[in-house]
Amino acid sequence: MEKVTDVVMVRGEAELFERTAHLFEAATEISCAARDLHTWSVAHPTAPEREQSVRGMTVRKIYLPGVLFDPALAEHLRFMTTHGARIRITEREVNETILLDRRIAIVAGDRVGGVRGYTVISSPELVQGIRSLFEAAWHGATDLESYKARFTELGAREILEQLASGCKDEAAARALGVGLRTYRRRVAELMEVLGASSRFQAGARAREAGLL
Repeated sequence: MEKVTDVVMVRGEAELFERTAHLFEAATEISCAARDLHTWSVAHPTAPEREQSVRGMTVRKIYLPGVLFDPALAEHLRFMTTHGARIRITEREVNETILLDRRIAIVAGDRVGGVRGYTVISSPELVQGIRSLFEAAWHGATDLESYKARFTELGAREILEQLASGCKDEAAARALGVGLRTYRRRVAELMEVLGASSRFQAGARAREAGLL
């Protein structure tokens, strides 16, 4: 562990948990931004502890769309929202960060040798700057239920089935009862949601997520 004034560097989730468990236990407000729930697994209690961990707290979380495609992760999101957490989805890259009571920031770093580094920050000036970035991401993100409604509106599963069947766009559009331009627009939007750069990749990611 290396410490420079009020910035502490830790290596791996085990050391992060050892150094910050008391901060999570004492926190009454948690703001989190992550690609998925795996980055901050240290902050996600096991099932018997979840209800107690959320009760009486202000919890805001931002995730990328991929969390909606993993049944276990989606179930965790449903549980959190049921117990008062506010969750939003963003299609933009996020700075993977946790803010505790607006006075502590934990920033995830890169993996080196298979171990991820984390920076724990208590400097008021640095925390304020990180908090400003989080607030901008929060206001630019979409409420979970609204995002899920949009995903359903796209007819995502039906489009993925058409892509997987190898149908040409014209035939797929007819099968779904939409115009060709509408179909192609929805395919493009779905690819964006999946973070895919090609239709083949979209299909692969959908299969990995259990959508096909």
